[in-house]
Amino acid sequence: MSEAVIVELDAQYRQLREECGVLVRSGRGKLLLKGAEAAEYLQGQLTNDVEALRPGEGCYAALLDRKGRMQADMRVLNLSAVPLPHIAGEKNSGAEDPDSAAPLPRMEGEKRSGAEGGEAIWVDTEPEALAAARRHLEMYKIGREVELVDVTEERAIISLIGPRSVEMAGSPALPEYAVEEVSVEGIECLAVGTALGIDLIAAAVDRERLVAVLAGAGAPAVSPEAAEILRIESGRPRFGSEMDTATMPAEAGIVPRAVNFEKGCYIGQETVARLHYKGKPNRHLRGLSLSAPAVRGSALMLGEKEVGKLGGSGVSPAHGPIGLALVRREAEPGAELLVGEDGVTARVVDLPFG
Repeated sequence: MSEAVIVELDAQYRQLREECGVLVRSGRGKLLLKGAEAAEYLQGQLTNDVEALRPGEGCYAALLDRKGRMQADMRVLNLSAVPLPHIAGEKNSGAEDPDSAAPLPRMEGEKRSGAEGGEAIWVDTEPEALAAARRHLEMYKIGREVELVDVTEERAIISLIGPRSVEMAGSPALPEYAVEEVSVEGIECLAVGTALGIDLIAAAVDRERLVAVLAGAGAPAVSPEAAEILRIESGRPRFGSEMDTATMPAEAGIVPRAVNFEKGCYIGQETVARLHYKGKPNRHLRGLSLSAPAVRGSALMLGEKEVGKLGGSGVSPAHGPIGLALVRREAEPGAELLVGEDGVTARVVDLPFG
């Protein structure tokens, strides 16, 4: 990594830690499930308690196969009484007067309340998991009063990261996954609380204007590499990086956030419960303090044994080169690992990075 790139990342990092920066995350997969049985249907598919969510609330959840291995992780939002931002040119829903002067029509079929239009559950997931999640949710909804709509191209997700995120969004301070309707310089958005700030969900056609407005207000765009450093420091795994279809929730350390043990049955539940109550995962998510930057996917060796592969990594201005990885349980905090074949070493550390 060149000195110029490091300096640029350092400036972006300070912006994210001290002010607010903007990252466009519109590549995330976005699905909308509508109908009278939307929440009940997801309750039997996902690891968390979707039916307990009230309108405007959300949660983190995973979609598993029958062996308890992850197919996707996702944010789930109950939007039954929270309409998505309007998109110009879409048809009005229901029995509204076609000649009425509504400012911008809602998505076809959208209603403002559950009583009028049934349930509406939003799901967004990593790009790598979208196809599997969409295929699974489409397949198992047969016979259910549920409609699945892929709105990936129609909706944008703009992440505000940093202590001034609430100010920039014009929203109240929101708990993680809580939803509030906001308007940013006339652009209709849904503000969603995150661990590091606020996500704005808007119509895709408004994305560039929204980013420009936020930049003008003092929240400039930052690179994915800068935001990745904060993710790694916080110790949150990402599907497609540290997690994949061979990962169990307990291995990735997401059980406290993603799994509810009091809800009814869902696919993969038996394995998750057995591991939680009676077993120990063979792997754990750990932080790595690296002697030098290293390449994702590099083998991690403890003596003669490979104990994992490097996931996300970056050069933190606060901690130096760092990374995340799922490693076998014998690679405990304090252990020294060899990374790849270029002489880089790593010390295993607890998360989050202190």
